[in-house]
Amino acid sequence: MTEPMPDVAPVELLVCLTCRRGQPTDTEGTRPGAMLHEALAGQDLPAGVTLRGVECLSNCDHGCSIVFRGGGSRWTYVYGNFDETTDAPMILDVAARYHAAPDGLVPWRERPVHFRKNCIARIPPIGET
Repeated sequence: MTEPMPDVAPVELLVCLTCRRGQPTDTEGTRPGAMLHEALAGQDLPAGVTLRGVECLSNCDHGCSIVFRGGGSRWTYVYGNFDETTDAPMILDVAARYHAAPDGLVPWRERPVHFRKNCIARIPPIGET
């Protein structure tokens, strides 16, 4: 795992609590997104990374969705298709890499294949053209 730089601003890992991976809206029980959030909360977060559960990221039918975001010149990324039972360690590894990159741009080859193939959006920092 990449060690975060101590002078780099903190980042947030947002997890959609309402992701349902194609389940009907009236399905009983805990949704997969909330289960992923619980799995992440049960592990040691990388230094400088804050975990937050959020309501609907509008990717409901495509697995669990997450966001990496931070201030300054950092890009924001939205990723999907995560499995709530197996993907927490991989997500936390990439969260540490994202934190260590001052602009949030983790080199392509350093991203796990899942992150290369399941990027929903890449959002430039405020003020970027």
